[in-house]
Parts: sequence; C-alpha cells; structure tokens
Amino acid sequence: MPKMKSHRGAAKRFSRTGTGKLKRSHAFTSHLFRNKSKDQKRDLSQPAIVDKTDQKRIDSMVPKKKK
Repeated sequence: MPKMKSHRGAAKRFSRTGTGKLKRSHAFTSHLFRNKSKDQKRDLSQPAIVDKTDQKRIDSMVPKKKK
C-alpha cells in the first residue's frame, strides 16, 4: 500500500497549534485595503482557529501534520 500523501494546498494553508487545533489565516487580506477600516484590517491580520465542523475533513487532508 502506498504512503499517505498530504494535500499540498491544504498543508500550506493550515498549521497546528500546541493543543492540536488547526490555525488558518483570514480571507480578504490581499488587496483593496483603503475600503477597510483600521479595526477590520487589524482583526483580519490575526490568525483564526478552524471551526470544529471542518476540523475532521482538514485532518484527513493533512495527516502528516502533528496532532
């Protein structure tokens, strides 16, 4: 049986926290910043935790990331 492969796109977008949760970055952060408030830009720059409803699906895409 061949080795499990990580989904390369997902592996680049998610990282694990120390407790095993998945960390992600926010959308809407690549351009058009003059239309966004200072508060919105600051909030979007902080990492977010993947919702528990999506956690299982992403875990199967990146099995090699430590749990």
